Amino acid sequence: MSVHKAITEHVNKQNKKINNFFKLDQLREMYIDEAVTLCKAGKPFTTEKINEITNQINDLARQGIIPSRKLVTVDMVREYTLKDA
Repeated sequence: MSVHKAITEHVNKQNKKINNFFKLDQLREMYIDEAVTLCKAGKPFTTEKINEITNQINDLARQGIIPSRKLVTVDMVREYTLKDA
């Protein structure tokens, strides 16, 4: 295998990881917004979907070049909602 081909394959793999991260991060933000909206309305909510996506992001992060994200708790959402009010 030529060096050029090996570099191209490596870059393509890294690019795929980055694109997956951006998609997952957008989905995570959507779920966070959803939890905040429910919390502001006084309705029940969970952080389950947020943390499922967070775990997927952190799996990618362990492979390198992708930043990790913190797991989100119900208390964190409530605190943010009160601060944002």
